[in-house]
Amino acid sequence: MYNCSKCPGFCCSYPVIAINKRDVERLARYHEVSFDTAVKRFTKRAHGHKYLLRRKADPHFGKICRFFDTEARRCTIYKARPSTCRSYPGPGRCGYYDFLSFERRAQNDPERVAVTDHSEN
Repeated sequence: MYNCSKCPGFCCSYPVIAINKRDVERLARYHEVSFDTAVKRFTKRAHGHKYLLRRKADPHFGKICRFFDTEARRCTIYKARPSTCRSYPGPGRCGYYDFLSFERRAQNDPERVAVTDHSEN
C-alpha cells in the first residue's frame, strides 16, 4: 500500500522518535560499541522519553533522524532500525503518503507534486 521508496523520509523527520532499550542494544551491536556509548552517541532524553533518536540538519524538513542519508533519502541502518521504524505506520496511515497520493491523482501525475507559482498574482 505504501511506496516508501518515493518518499523523502517524512517519518524520519518526526521531532520525537522514541526508541526502547532493545533498540539501543541493537544499535550498539550494529555499530560495535557498548550500550552506554550507543546511548550517548545516538540518543537523548526529552519529552518524557528516556531514549529519543538524535537528529541532524536536513534540507527538506529542517531536522531528520541522524541515521538518515540526506542525499540518497534513505535509512543508513535499515537492518538495525528501531522497532518504531519497523512497525511504521502501524495500524494508522502515513499522512504524507496519503497527501502525495491525493495530489498525484488530482494532478494526474504519478511521479510528483507540482508546485504552483503564485508570485505573479
